[in-house]
Amino acid sequence: MTTFLFHETIFGPIHSRRLGSSLGVNLLPNNYKHCTFNCIYCECGWTDLEKHSNTTFLTSNEIATQLENKLKELSTKKVIIDNITFAGNGEPTIHPHFSEIINDTIRLRNIYYPKSEIAVLSNASMLHKPSIIEALKKIDSNIQKLDCGSEEMFQRINKPIKKMLLSDIVKQLLNFTSNLTIQTLFLRGEYQGQIIDNTSDKEVELWLSHINAIKPAMVMLYPIARSTPASNLEKITIDELNKIANQVEKMGIKTQVYP
Repeated sequence: MTTFLFHETIFGPIHSRRLGSSLGVNLLPNNYKHCTFNCIYCECGWTDLEKHSNTTFLTSNEIATQLENKLKELSTKKVIIDNITFAGNGEPTIHPHFSEIINDTIRLRNIYYPKSEIAVLSNASMLHKPSIIEALKKIDSNIQKLDCGSEEMFQRINKPIKKMLLSDIVKQLLNFTSNLTIQTLFLRGEYQGQIIDNTSDKEVELWLSHINAIKPAMVMLYPIARSTPASNLEKITIDELNKIANQVEKMGIKTQVYP
């Protein structure tokens, strides 16, 4: 299926089903995906493994300049921005100067859009780095991915680039408590002869046990919304998502479903 990339460093604002009017910040290359995962459902397509070790990033100064120019322009036009959101073509916390970029973003937000929040969409794979933790603690909304209950399904769905276990991700999330939201995409299908299904009773039960241990401030549930690089994947129904959401809310955790 057709997927897409973000071809700008600063993009939008766009309407986000989760974050409202969102000005996007893409810290990754503009012409290919760069990530620690190779998720079979990713709207940006497959991670480019050949380029992975030779990626060149914009400097923190270059990003700050682009962001300030955009914020200044939008502020002059009185455009509403609810969030400045780090997303884009892969995992934003990969950037070698992520901490500096967060500091610059906070400074610029306070000048031009003091009422806007800063959000990071992440797959939680870099939470083992103290510098990443400290940077994320400074922002308003940490939205971290946890798609699976079992190790088997984690490897099939998220396909980490380097050796990584689901238990590593869960442990890192257990140790991270600052403004934490968990986002989970539920899906079914088949890929390379293997069953893909994180919606089964067993998978959901295991996933719920992780959520109960982590105790995030919020859980966001959503299905496939756009084209995926792997074919034969199924968008699950809103009723199924609501059923899972009800189980989360019984644990006293706020849950939002995005159809």
